[in-house]
Amino acid sequence: MIPEMKLFGGTSNPSLTLEVCDYLGFEPGQIMAGTFSDGETQVEIRENIRGKDVFVLQSTSTPVNDNLMQLLIIMDALRRASAKRVTAVIPYYGYGRQDRKVKPRVPISAKLVADLITVSGANRVVSMDLHAGQIQGYFNIPVDNIFAAPILLKYIQDHFNDHLVIVSPDAGGVERARAFAKRLDASLAIIDKRRDAPNISRAMNIIGEVEGRNAIILDDMVDTAGTLTQAAVALKSRGCSEVYACCTHPVLSGPAIKRIEASPINKLVVTNTIPLKPDAEASGKIIVLSVAEILGETIKRIYNSHSVSTLFV
Repeated sequence: MIPEMKLFGGTSNPSLTLEVCDYLGFEPGQIMAGTFSDGETQVEIRENIRGKDVFVLQSTSTPVNDNLMQLLIIMDALRRASAKRVTAVIPYYGYGRQDRKVKPRVPISAKLVADLITVSGANRVVSMDLHAGQIQGYFNIPVDNIFAAPILLKYIQDHFNDHLVIVSPDAGGVERARAFAKRLDASLAIIDKRRDAPNISRAMNIIGEVEGRNAIILDDMVDTAGTLTQAAVALKSRGCSEVYACCTHPVLSGPAIKRIEASPINKLVVTNTIPLKPDAEASGKIIVLSVAEILGETIKRIYNSHSVSTLFV
């Protein structure tokens, strides 16, 4: 029991909040989070947190705006209740893909969200596998970008043989795929992807040797699964024995589940940074790994002022 620490969870991922609290050895903080009849977010902290080190766990996943607004209001309530320090633990950082101006007259929404989180009372932020590392620089407070890599690597080592090729679905994910390939002593391949519009992409070419190997497509998230399933088809056409996929954040919006079920992907391994929707839970292709231990250990180390980076050496 850590008497000066409190962990509160929003409504986006209550099961993960309970798992993290179980790892830390105490009950989650008492909070009421809901909505008024007109749809406004309603929050009430139902215990004394004056002078305490407080953590708020909330993924800004679907419904993104509701969950984001709830996170901001919870932190404002904690700040006004005289918490000593408020840390926003955001396993999945919504709006992370809008991290730069890709064309004229568009916002940089990831920066706007960072400003909102800071102004609402956060003294520190913890997130997992940010879509773009530079998002850390959008904050003027400390940010810990932690990784699901240890969990995914262990699963791959325990369940796959030596004939592996790690595949990056686009040029932006090469660094991540190369790091996995090095740890697993596997080869590396890259999909040359052309994107015609948001959430619409077309896999064009494969760079690397994949014939006769078991391919593992690696990405930080899977949204509509268009890129993922097209990559799987391209890999099979080039002679891959089996195709698997690993990602941290299972956004799985729109036609994602139908596409995955109809694709040559054998298994999709994800984490519980975002709770699965009912159709995803029913899928026999999706395997969920828990990030509760990594989040719990990160929270403990932040509270005790110990190194977080050594978790991922």
